Amino acid sequence: MPLVPKITALFVALHVVLLLVLAVRVVVSRRRHRIGLGDGAQEHMQQRVRAHGNAAEYIPIAMVELLALELLGLPALWLYVAGGALLLGRILHPLGLSRSSGVSFGRMYGMLLTWLSMLGMAVALLVYALR
Repeated sequence: MPLVPKITALFVALHVVLLLVLAVRVVVSRRRHRIGLGDGAQEHMQQRVRAHGNAAEYIPIAMVELLALELLGLPALWLYVAGGALLLGRILHPLGLSRSSGVSFGRMYGMLLTWLSMLGMAVALLVYALR
């Protein structure tokens, strides 16, 4: 029976929903403030654009990591931990950024969770690749 990466599919779907929510926030704000392109030099727009951009930068490679690990047979518990930590980090980051363009709990711990989950998956990939 072929391996069907259902855990990855779940996390891809959840992260796509998050990306769409962040994109809609940018579009709605642009329309409300009549900004055709970019951020209109407005801090709230810079925050929304960066929240979406940051997610778009990190999520794709993390999903590739998760898929590779699932296909390599990493136990489901670890896939859920990695995917869940990443998702929590990806939710915390824009929440923190939407409240402050400076240091905030959400930004700091959101990025920390993102980086730790990605690093953990990278280490697991190396272990699987080198054994």
